[in-house]
Amino acid sequence: MTRLAAFSPAVKKLDESVARAQAAERLGYESVWITQLPDARDAALVLAAYAGATKKIGLGTGVLPIYTRHPTAMVQMAASLDELSGGRFILGIGISHKVTVESMWGLKLEHPVEAMREYLEIVRASLRDGACAVEGKHFSAQWTYSAPRRPDLPIMISALNPRMLDLAGELADGIVLYMCSPAYIRDHVVPAVTAGRQKAGKPLAGFEIVAAVPLSLTSDRAGGQAVFRQTVERYSNLPYYRKMMDASGFKSELESGAVSEAMLDELAGIGDEQQVREAVRRYREAGVTLPGIGPFGGHKGAAGFEATLAAVAGS
Repeated sequence: MTRLAAFSPAVKKLDESVARAQAAERLGYESVWITQLPDARDAALVLAAYAGATKKIGLGTGVLPIYTRHPTAMVQMAASLDELSGGRFILGIGISHKVTVESMWGLKLEHPVEAMREYLEIVRASLRDGACAVEGKHFSAQWTYSAPRRPDLPIMISALNPRMLDLAGELADGIVLYMCSPAYIRDHVVPAVTAGRQKAGKPLAGFEIVAAVPLSLTSDRAGGQAVFRQTVERYSNLPYYRKMMDASGFKSELESGAVSEAMLDELAGIGDEQQVREAVRRYREAGVTLPGIGPFGGHKGAAGFEATLAAVAGS
């Protein structure tokens, strides 16, 4: 089976969420990822539940916002969860959005690339050496960590635009993408992270490009499109995503307020087994090393989470 990951956010019942992680493992998926949403359960604790209910599947955060945890607290969480899961944890972190950081949390989001550089430096040094001494403008740390740690624990960051992508290539082990079209990944993401890798004297080979691929195996394509159109409209109102979407060639239709069927088909796979599999193929060909299958429903024709995973795994 070719490499596949699953995105499985916690749903209303935690035991159902755990069952989804178990289904992904049973179907041969190599990792399961969860995104920390502002109004949802703590993603790290949900992954701890997944760890206790599974045996070998990788466990990734795609992603945790850096402003909710000081980098030393992030290291404590990551090393502990990695130990608890037997070395299966993948740490994915991101900036989040100005509206969340400033309006919800009352913090300041300024110079995000520089802030992420300092954060990564502290996390990387702490995991590698068990200590760090960093005095930064955005984040500082003078500490030691004495509990078990995996020095090469993978660190991924969420990146959409050129400077953050370049930083990811330079300092991270990979990136986690969402709402990026295959064309944007091919023409913008891969060149930017390649430049960052070259800056660090490293090849692109071995750098993980994870892209969440929204999929809905459904007998009601129009119903699935209606659900996903709402998602696209919501994310297009967030500046980081909008900048990326404009650069992807979607600027005119977003300005017109009409998300086309063609745009939906660029960003997702909605329909029968052939259509969901074709979406995954397009992302692989664009340079994605690990497609993260993100099943969605919300309409009567949807086949469901496990059926969508199975359709892709069987290709």
